Amino acid sequence: MSIITETAAAPDRKVVWITGGGTGTGRSVAAAAARAGWGVVLSGRRAAPLEETAAAITRDGGAALALPLDVQDVQAVAAARSAVVEEFGRLDGLVLAAGLNAPRRRWDDQDIAAVHDIIATNLSGPATVIDAALPDLRRSGGVVVVVSSYAGWTFSPGAGVAYSASKTALGPLVRTLNQQEAPHGVRACHLCPGDIATDFLDQRPEVPDEAARAVMLTPDDVARTVQFVLDSPPHVRIDELVLSPVSQR
Repeated sequence: MSIITETAAAPDRKVVWITGGGTGTGRSVAAAAARAGWGVVLSGRRAAPLEETAAAITRDGGAALALPLDVQDVQAVAAARSAVVEEFGRLDGLVLAAGLNAPRRRWDDQDIAAVHDIIATNLSGPATVIDAALPDLRRSGGVVVVVSSYAGWTFSPGAGVAYSASKTALGPLVRTLNQQEAPHGVRACHLCPGDIATDFLDQRPEVPDEAARAVMLTPDDVARTVQFVLDSPPHVRIDELVLSPVSQR
């Protein structure tokens, strides 16, 4: 566990826990949340990017906690949730941005071990983190942003078997959470962004060139949308949002 904080325990500071928070979209989400005054908890598999992101946030006067973990590890997720509450005393939001895909993504060439890994990261991972954090979110009337995909909103042939199935299943995950936890004030959003110009594109069978990336969403585009959801009033629930570049096909 690596802690880098500035007045982290301020009782009036809302706290958001971001998975996939060290790079790409997750990093931009973390920076936007910190600028909006939220304490930020960063999780992901690689410690170095998390610590770099946390250091950048604290240099700008924010509060950040880096907690490396694999969202597939139930015990690690539970331990991280305990560390969040111990450090900040509260948890008000989740942004679940950890994701995985593979270049081999068709029935005729996929690796079934990779299929299981993708589904575990994209679907079981969010369920595990939500389950661990739910008691805290009930107390705070918290908000959950599940970063899904355009492929989770409508069929996208190129997304692949495992990615399409796992991201599509996030819709019902969010809907059941909203239906069952509304009495506690918990709100969840199924956020479905289209193509984003990040390193995640390197997992495609044909990696987009710079010209293709130039017309995609940027991580900051998604971060602004996430922050809009996080900062919405407690009586407002944004069930689903689709965010796509004009170039999306």
